[in-house]
Amino acid sequence: MSNLTIHPEESLLTAYSAGSLHLSQALCISAHVEHCSKCQQEVQRLNKLGSELMQELKPSPTSADLKATLLARLDNLEETPEVNTPVRVDNSVPRCLHQFVHSGYQNLAWKRVSPDIHSVELCRDNNGAKVELLRIKPGGAATMHTHMGDEYTVILEGGFSDEFGVYSKGDFLLRDGSHSHRPVASQDVECICLAVTEGPIQFTGLFSRLLNPLIRRSYA
Repeated sequence: MSNLTIHPEESLLTAYSAGSLHLSQALCISAHVEHCSKCQQEVQRLNKLGSELMQELKPSPTSADLKATLLARLDNLEETPEVNTPVRVDNSVPRCLHQFVHSGYQNLAWKRVSPDIHSVELCRDNNGAKVELLRIKPGGAATMHTHMGDEYTVILEGGFSDEFGVYSKGDFLLRDGSHSHRPVASQDVECICLAVTEGPIQFTGLFSRLLNPLIRRSYA
């Protein structure tokens, strides 16, 4: 595991432990935690604390009719025979992404975003957030931009830098409309990131801003 320096805030880890985050946010936290022993320990502590608090709750009374209905449904469930199908797992992919990435990053249907960047959308959350992977070639750069909603990023391979720092594999970043930045990948290796955007990006350059209406339409 890397000696990571950029971690989710305590409030996000607490919400992750409680299961109250949106799926898109939880994916990013999970991908980071898999790389970060410090946050693993913190999540374990929060899980234990939550378990102790649950034990102190008084059970609510349940009606006899509800119990009978539940037991009847259980009796009517048909048993489905288990089929053990071998699954090829790429250990370089975080476990939380195995449902989307079945045989490594190279075999995904990447789409060209710019000469330096390719992307592949994994899913959309029920709050409208877009979950995607971004692939930036060595030394490649994004256009200067800000955000119309929160953006969660976890670096899965390689690293990049922007106006606020230098980031490596496993680091977790949260950006919003108060941040204007231009990520630049490391010179020696391509950068692959898990990115969750809760709104479209907004280019801030003199000419690139003309593309913002197109980006808003494509995001929807």
